[in-house]
Amino acid sequence: MKESNKDRIYAITKLMIELGIPAHLRGYYYLRDAIEMTSQDMELVESVTKLLYPQIARRHRCSGEKVERAIRNSIEVSWERGNQELIELLFGSSGQKGKKRPTNSEFIVVLADKIRRECLPGKP
Repeated sequence: MKESNKDRIYAITKLMIELGIPAHLRGYYYLRDAIEMTSQDMELVESVTKLLYPQIARRHRCSGEKVERAIRNSIEVSWERGNQELIELLFGSSGQKGKKRPTNSEFIVVLADKIRRECLPGKP
């Protein structure tokens, strides 16, 4: 089980780097945790502000609001300066510059679903 978790973290990290999310941003680590947690339990996305953000905040000893803001900033940076081809592949035509970026929840769900499909073969 530990090995599959390492594989999942590696896949998430690789995907985030490919998307162009800078690792020096605080939100990078929060987003990585959010994707990991959501890929294991997709129901967390149904209550992002009540469950997901507070859990991440406890891990990092900060507030849920700081987690939300930092994740939003990381997504915005990726959306504006990241790998536009991969963004378009994952998010469709809305990945083009000038188009509305996805919400934090939408971004997390898309990446978590991708990781879930890659790391958990045979599971929907």
